[in-house]
Amino acid sequence: MFGRLFVLKELSKITMPVIFNEPLSFLQRLTEYMEHTYLIHKASSLSSTTERMQCVAAFAVSAVASQWERTGKPFNPLLGETYELIRDDLGFRLLSEQVSHHPPISAFYAEGLNNDFVFHGSIYPKLKFWGKSVEAEPKGTMTLELLEHNEAYTWTNPTCCVHNIIVGKLWIEQYGNVEITNHKTGEKCVLSFKPCGLFGKELHKVEGYIQDKSKKKLCALYGKWTECLYSVDPATFEAYKKNDKKNAEEKKSGKQEPDEMPLPDSESVYVIPGSILLWKITPRPPNSAQMYNFTSFAMALNELDKEMESVIPKTDCRLRPDIRAMENGEIDLASEEKKRLEEKQRTARKNRSKSEEDWKTRWFHQGPNPYTGTQDWLYSGNYWDRNYFNLPDIY
Repeated sequence: MFGRLFVLKELSKITMPVIFNEPLSFLQRLTEYMEHTYLIHKASSLSSTTERMQCVAAFAVSAVASQWERTGKPFNPLLGETYELIRDDLGFRLLSEQVSHHPPISAFYAEGLNNDFVFHGSIYPKLKFWGKSVEAEPKGTMTLELLEHNEAYTWTNPTCCVHNIIVGKLWIEQYGNVEITNHKTGEKCVLSFKPCGLFGKELHKVEGYIQDKSKKKLCALYGKWTECLYSVDPATFEAYKKNDKKNAEEKKSGKQEPDEMPLPDSESVYVIPGSILLWKITPRPPNSAQMYNFTSFAMALNELDKEMESVIPKTDCRLRPDIRAMENGEIDLASEEKKRLEEKQRTARKNRSKSEEDWKTRWFHQGPNPYTGTQDWLYSGNYWDRNYFNLPDIY
């Protein structure tokens, strides 16, 4: 057992074969937070602080929905790698940069094209290996500013766990508490992402409450992060929970890890009478299963046309040769290129340490988060001026 645990601990250090990857960089993967940006625009348009919090909570849940069945590993970004995305149809533009390699930290900054919001954060996925599963705790703060209301919301994402990494069918769950704070009003939304449990009854479930600064419950939220989120009056929700618990007295048991992914009782969520639908997932395209279980949004992330190629910086991961080769189905070439790029990065690091030269990030700098005071990566500005010079040669 200890031998196996040691092997798994070392997994975080070794180069994984390209066959375990999906043809996207982690910078592109985190851009998938933006798929349901309409929820941010909706929040901006509402006058009630509780209704705005409902939309922000729905956005926070929807941001992790694309992880469902995504068992391919995104490529680790190279130090200095960047990614940008402009979506006029969804009303935002986003920039991200790999700001640290050890530990791996990715910073991003998105803004509404109508100056209605700013959404930024940094992610440092802390990995833990548990024999048959790997747990990724996404350290880092998400900050959403609704500029028209002069409001800021912060939260951290739930823990993601991939089961059966050694043998069997891979499956994913997310669990842990997510606390969203409105720093202007003191309102909080505390959401619990449920672990699947021994009989799979809780698989994918999310529930919690929005409360005011004196902790009075204003509304209850429930649903599944793979499907939908509803809001309902707290008293109605508690009566339903009490009744549900009575109907299914389940024997409590210590933490055991199910081997097979439990099948939920039914794919859909029971809708408590009087509930309001806040968010519903967009169905995946019919060919998704053959395409790494990508959503339609994910499928468009690596698109590159001549016009775009002439304006993006040379550090953009659309230009990264190993990912491009994998997307084109050239697996051997992807593998060779991945090795070459990783070796190039190691050589550059050795050369820097010899000359005692520190790596300088280009578009982000470290500083305290303006709302939580915790250490964060803040956007330095000027990226969209398209004036790129002295960029590192990372590919």
